[in-house]
Amino acid sequence: MSHNDFDVQGLARYLHLAAQKVVKLAERGKLPGRKVAGQWRFARPDIHHWLERRIGLSDESELLEVEAVLQHSAPPDHEYESHVAALLPLEAIAVPLLARTRNSVIDSMVELAAQTGYVWDPKEMAEAVKAREDMHTTALDSGVALLHPRRPMAKILAQPLLALGRSTSGIPFGGGDAPLTDVFFLICSVEDRGHLRVLARLSRILTAPGFLDALRRATTAQEARQLIVDTEDSL
Repeated sequence: MSHNDFDVQGLARYLHLAAQKVVKLAERGKLPGRKVAGQWRFARPDIHHWLERRIGLSDESELLEVEAVLQHSAPPDHEYESHVAALLPLEAIAVPLLARTRNSVIDSMVELAAQTGYVWDPKEMAEAVKAREDMHTTALDSGVALLHPRRPMAKILAQPLLALGRSTSGIPFGGGDAPLTDVFFLICSVEDRGHLRVLARLSRILTAPGFLDALRRATTAQEARQLIVDTEDSL
């Protein structure tokens, strides 16, 4: 058992839930956990992936709840940057993105992020993102993909950042019968909680009425970024 695992009380504090609620969710198979010597234990990576999936399936009110949970669980002496616009430099935006295949999209998005100087090992980042996509695609039915490695990569990042690419037409990014994808965000995080907060905030922006239609009409990086700034300010 890892010393970083949550017990029931620790996970209850982290998720801002009652301990009885945590036990009930675990017993019903709604939380990823296991019993060790008769006591529930929850691995941190499994909990973070559970939250990530929950964010992807949430509506506006649920996303607000997730953001609040993650805010409550942040240490008082640590500031978490969750504003999407603040993490998205102009040089990390490509409108249009010229890549036409899954791997070339990932390589191009990592190259965009690396142009900021904040990604010290683009090759390692690209490999980690491809491995995450091999596990389970981050492409959504809305035509958006939220690219990221399976775990934050603090050792190769100077700071958290985002990159944005929008192709002129959709490409078969998700595989199978998934809808075509034409909007790509790359989320580069240095720790789990910050990643989840950014993901929740970005999901709220993406579901804002009219946002994706306006983003698909944007003709410059400046126009795309200003749209994100304005939409985030209105949340």
